[in-house]
Amino acid sequence: MITTKIVKTKKDLKSFVKFPFSLYKGSKYWVPPIISQEMETFNTDKNPIFNDAEATLILAYKNEKLVGRVAAIINWLEVKNQNQLKMRFGWFDFIDDLEVSKKLIEEVIKIGKQHNLKFTEGPVGFSNLDKVGVMTEGFNQISNMITWYNHEYYVKHYEALGFKIEKSYSESKFPFENVKPDFFKKAQELIKRRYKLKALQLTKTSDVMPYADKMFDLFNASYGKLSSFVEITDIQKEYFKKKFISFVNPEYIKFVVDENDNMVAFAIVMPRFAYALQEMNGKLFPFGFAKLLKAKKSSKDVVFYLIGVHPDYQNKGVHAVIFNEYYETFKTKGIVDCYRTPELEDNEAIHKIWKHFNPKVIKRRKTYRKNIE
Repeated sequence: MITTKIVKTKKDLKSFVKFPFSLYKGSKYWVPPIISQEMETFNTDKNPIFNDAEATLILAYKNEKLVGRVAAIINWLEVKNQNQLKMRFGWFDFIDDLEVSKKLIEEVIKIGKQHNLKFTEGPVGFSNLDKVGVMTEGFNQISNMITWYNHEYYVKHYEALGFKIEKSYSESKFPFENVKPDFFKKAQELIKRRYKLKALQLTKTSDVMPYADKMFDLFNASYGKLSSFVEITDIQKEYFKKKFISFVNPEYIKFVVDENDNMVAFAIVMPRFAYALQEMNGKLFPFGFAKLLKAKKSSKDVVFYLIGVHPDYQNKGVHAVIFNEYYETFKTKGIVDCYRTPELEDNEAIHKIWKHFNPKVIKRRKTYRKNIE
């Protein structure tokens, strides 16, 4: 018999956060999250997302043993402002037992019904800056800190539970040696002259911070037309600045501004922390923090996290300025491989930007949808 329990205590939350550590024990490809960060994500006093969202964390037990978990999430900005009557769910992990996954999804749908929501979609997080999608291909590729890894049997569970594919994503990589600067070198000079743009040179985190709010404003503007996009609020900006920017080498953050210092484009690249996180096994102390710092300084692989261009400058080649900046930085750093985070497979515009580098798709993932009836 499968029983469920709603997370109420810190002990329950720790069980929720640490469940994947047993589910993926011994996996060469799973990358553990930092336990303290995961705990903070669900701390309503520390994570400002809870000003506009709520989450019910559910644990599943079989014969008194923990066998699954799920976060049932409602983003009220999405529901009320966009009339997207969506019950989100994420952090959905389970043993290969259909009774377990079924029971967890039933609990998610029950919460959706209580709030008169019309459908559920997942796995997703609270917002567009969270992890997304269940892996459907690429199980023999190591994960990274900003995506979920899962066992191959997960997809069969979604199908058996009556879910339909909602969105499809791909992740790719390309060796830095694929980057031939000819196609963007001349173009970026022309574009900078034509639109009076310049790329900022950032060498310290203190150089980044004065522009961080502008970056998040531009993120909202550049992604605002996507049907699934939920804006980052002012209080969330402060939270994400503290959470993410310390992980990023300042020289891996690129800002392009106009003659009035208005931001027209930005990009964030992160060192690849996957192997350091595996060695840490979720713990920052006593040695985990040092492992992160070492990876930050010496990783020869990078992960492209975000690129945003102001709507007024889209389709005008501004990305050439960004690519030229990264080319010079990566050449100096001796970067070997470049990885891209999940991108919608039907986003033709983004695929055109990357085609010159001949990226190879290494993973695919999907979100699934089910009507609440």
